[in-house]
Amino acid sequence: MLGKTYTTLLGGRELTLETGRLAKLVSGSVTVRYGDTVLLVTAQAREERSTLDFLPLTVEFEERHYAVGKIPGSFHRREGRPGERAILSARITDRQIRPLFPKGYRHETQVIITVLSADQQNAPDVLGPIGAAAALSISNIPWEGPTACVRVGKLGDDLVINPTAEQLAHSSLDLVVAGTRDAVMMVEAGAQEVSEEELVEAIEFGHREMQGVLDLIDTMRRELGAAKFEWQSGPAEDPVAALLPEIAEEIRASGLRDALLTVKKHDRREALGRLRESLIQARIPEGEVDGAEERIVALQAAFSRVEKQELRRLILEEDLRADGRNSRTVRPIWIEARPLPRAHGSAVFTRGETQVLGVTTLGTERDELLVDDLTEDTDDKFLLHYNFPPYSTGEVKRMGGQSRREIGHGHLAKRALRAVLPSFEEFPYVIRVVGEVLESNGSSSMATVCAGTLSLMDAGVPLKAPVAGVAMGLVIEEGRYRILTDILGLEDALGDMDFKVCGTANGITALQMDIKVGGITPQIMREALAQAREGRLHILGKMAEVLPSSRPELSPTAPRIVSLQIDPELIGKVIGPGGKQVRELEAMGAQVTIEESGQVRIFSASAAAAEAVRERIEQVTRVAKVGDEFEGTVVKIAPFGAFINLFPGQDGMLHISQMSEERIEMVEEVMLLGHKVRVKIAHIDERGKIDLIRPELEGKVAPREPRAPRSQDRSGRPPATAAPPRGQCPP
Repeated sequence: MLGKTYTTLLGGRELTLETGRLAKLVSGSVTVRYGDTVLLVTAQAREERSTLDFLPLTVEFEERHYAVGKIPGSFHRREGRPGERAILSARITDRQIRPLFPKGYRHETQVIITVLSADQQNAPDVLGPIGAAAALSISNIPWEGPTACVRVGKLGDDLVINPTAEQLAHSSLDLVVAGTRDAVMMVEAGAQEVSEEELVEAIEFGHREMQGVLDLIDTMRRELGAAKFEWQSGPAEDPVAALLPEIAEEIRASGLRDALLTVKKHDRREALGRLRESLIQARIPEGEVDGAEERIVALQAAFSRVEKQELRRLILEEDLRADGRNSRTVRPIWIEARPLPRAHGSAVFTRGETQVLGVTTLGTERDELLVDDLTEDTDDKFLLHYNFPPYSTGEVKRMGGQSRREIGHGHLAKRALRAVLPSFEEFPYVIRVVGEVLESNGSSSMATVCAGTLSLMDAGVPLKAPVAGVAMGLVIEEGRYRILTDILGLEDALGDMDFKVCGTANGITALQMDIKVGGITPQIMREALAQAREGRLHILGKMAEVLPSSRPELSPTAPRIVSLQIDPELIGKVIGPGGKQVRELEAMGAQVTIEESGQVRIFSASAAAAEAVRERIEQVTRVAKVGDEFEGTVVKIAPFGAFINLFPGQDGMLHISQMSEERIEMVEEVMLLGHKVRVKIAHIDERGKIDLIRPELEGKVAPREPRAPRSQDRSGRPPATAAPPRGQCPP
C-alpha cells in the first residue's frame, strides 16, 4: 500500500514526511526522511480521562542498531534500556510538544520515535520532534500545534541549518531551536563563548528557516487530519472556581503576603500550611463528616490558586519575590574550595538554599566511556554526572537508577564546561566531574556548573576560563512581564519560563530554555540574556574571590601522567615479546598506553614511579649514534674483544686493539665481566653492529678498520657466487 508523501527543502536538503504506509492502526503515524536518516514516529492517546492531576505524556526515543548496520554490543546482543543520547533526544521532543496540549488535558498520551536508518551525518534528534508534530497534527489527539525543530551551526561567520556531523565538528555553535509559527518554544545550545547577540541572531535564523516545515505539516493536517476526540478538563462543575470569589480576599487578608515573602523554604511552607489549615478549620467545623473530604480538597486547591495569583501579582506589580528579593538580585553565595582531603579536586558551591558539592577525578584513557549507539563516536574523555538525592529537597523517595531529569541536567552542565577544557593533547587525562546536590531550592543544575568549575580548578585542570550558570524565570500576563534572575523552585513551578544560561565573562557556552506558555518574542529573549549576563558576572566575581584561576600544580592526590614520543618502529621493543616488557614497566607502579603513532603515556599515582618508567622507556627506545659516550657494563668476553652493554637492548664491541696503549694478549688482562667502562661509539655498520673505542685512548692507539660490509669479507674479496639451481651446471 502506498502512502501520501509531502516534501520540502530544509537547509538545502530534501525533507520528506510520509503517512498511510507504515503502522496504520495507530492514531497518528509519520515516517520522516532526511538524507538517509529515516524515523518512524507514532502518537496514540487513551480517550478515557486519567485520574492523575497532571498531563500523563510519555515520549520514547528508540534507537535500533540495525539503523547503522551494527549488532548491539550487549551480552544478549539486543537493544537494552535507552542510552544517554536517546534520553536527551526524547527530552527535546517532549519539551517542544508538552506546552501545546490543551489546559486541563489529562488523557494518557504516548509518542514513540523509532530510528530505522541513520546515515551518521543527519542527526535524528531534531527530526523526531518534526515527526511528532506531524503525527499529533493528523491524529485524533487534541493538540494545539504544529511545531518544528531545527539545528543551527556556525561555520566562520555563516549560520547553517542542520549541519552535518562533519560540519558540526568545526562549528562554534550547536543550537537546537523549536517553535510555532509565531514564537520560540524551546532552545538548547552548546557554544564556544558566543555573544548574547550572536545567539539571538542564530535563534531568529532557525525560527525563520523552520517556517517551510510548519507549512508542510499544516498541509498534511488540512488534507489528512482526523477529527479530535472530545475531552473534558475535569468535572462539569468546578467547585474551586465557585469558591475563589468568596475566599480570595479572605486568604489575602489572613497574612498571605507575609507568608509568601518568608525567606527560607521550609519556614515559608510552614507559614502557608498554617494559613491553609486555618481556612479549612473555619469553613469545616470539627465533627462535620458529610462531604467534608471533597470540600477539603476543593479548599486546598482554591488556596493554591490564590497563592499562585498573589505571588505573580507581587512580582509583576511590586517587583517582590517569594524570598523578598527583587527581580535582578542573586541569592547570597558561599563557597569552600577543597573540602575533601583525598579527592583530586573538590568544592562546595552554595547559593541561597541550593548547594552542590563538585568533585573532579582524573584518570587515564582506560577510564574513558565507551559509547555504543548510532553515532561514529566510540569514546568520551570527559564525563559529568549529576546526582539529585531525595534528601536534597527534604523528602523521602525510592532511589533507583539515574532519572531522565538527572541525565538532562548533567548533559547541560557538561556542555557548559566542555567548551573551556584543554585538549587531550595539552592535558592527557580522562576527566570525571560529579555534582552532588546536597540542597535544592531552584537552579541546582546551574550550581553544578559553578561547583564543577571550581572543582576542576582546584584539581589543577588548566581551564581556558571559569564558567558560571544562572537560571532565569519569567512571569507574563496580558502584555506585562517580569524577568527573574536566579529563580527559586517555587518560581520555577509557578512561573512561565525556565531559561538556564551558562558561560564565561566572554560569552555563552551552554543554554537551555523551556516555555510553559505559547512562546516568547526575540525582545524578551534579548532582555533575559542581558539580565543573565549581569547575574553570571556577579557569580563569577564571587567564585574568583575563592579561586581566581586554576591551581598552578596538580592536586597532591592526583595521579601523574608523563607523555613521550618514540619512533613507531620501536613500539615492539617497549612491548617486548608477549608483552613482557610492558608487564615489567607496569610492575614498577604505573600504567602504560602506547598509540600507533608512537605516543606513549605513563600514568601513576607516584610522580617518582612515572619518572622511573619514563627513563626506562627512553633507555629501551634509545637509538645509538656515532660519537655518543656511555658508562657501559662488560657482559661478554671473546678472544678478539669485549661486548659492552650501553643501555637496555643495545650492546657494542670493544676490540682488543682498542683496550690499551700497549699490546695485550688476552682481554682478561684489562677487562672482567661486570666491570664498568667508559666507551664511545666509533662506527655503526649497516647491520647496526657497533664498534667502540675508549675515549681516553682516542688518538693514542691506531684506529681500528671498520668491519667489512656484508657484500665483502675482511679480505676485500667479493662473496662467492651462489650455487646454481639444482639440475643445472655451472657456466
